[in-house]
Amino acid sequence: MSLLELETVDAGYGDLQILTDVDMQIADGEYVTIVGPNGAGKSTAMKTVFGLTTHMGGTVHFEGTPIHELGTQEIIREGIAYVPQTENLFPRMTVRENLEMGAYIFDDVPQDRLADVFDRFPILEERQRQRAGTMSGGQQQMLAMGAALMLDPELLLLDEPSAGLAPDLVDEMFDRIDEINDAGTAVLMVEQNATEALRRCDRGYVLVNGENSFEGPGDELLADEEVRQRFLGG
Repeated sequence: MSLLELETVDAGYGDLQILTDVDMQIADGEYVTIVGPNGAGKSTAMKTVFGLTTHMGGTVHFEGTPIHELGTQEIIREGIAYVPQTENLFPRMTVRENLEMGAYIFDDVPQDRLADVFDRFPILEERQRQRAGTMSGGQQQMLAMGAALMLDPELLLLDEPSAGLAPDLVDEMFDRIDEINDAGTAVLMVEQNATEALRRCDRGYVLVNGENSFEGPGDELLADEEVRQRFLGG
């Protein structure tokens, strides 16, 4: 049984359909990347998992439980955390306050989770009293991921984690994601840096016009001539 399974999913926003018959599977602990051209429906697919789109057909199962009719709050409690591309933290709050907000579904902030996040991202412990909005782009992205990890999710959804980062910080960000996955958290990521994302992930999906176009192990997609020419710049 897959950890996450999308089967013939149709979804969009209001009456606007974006996804058509989309199929995806993610195994426990797997690292999967969604790539494709702009407007292909990549972020919509991720938001659909998290209950942020209009469900129009098909099913989404998490650990065998249908979640396509659940609200976002219920989906969070199932064990899924989501880091959107933008507006993913509270800029006027401190680093520590943002992390504590990440654990808002609990009655008390789990100190063991806070310690784990500080261990994974030492800069956050050093800057825990600093306002989030005054940190660098890379540090803010680490904080957003750290806040999501406060939930100890089984599946982490990441939407364009390298967007807006300086080139010398992109590899570091990918290294952090690798470490999160290596520690046992399954990752589903949408990423503009398709070549690097496919190089690092276990499997990838290529969406075009809201439909499945290619899928397979990341290294096989990188080696596929048609994928390289159409989506990876040759």
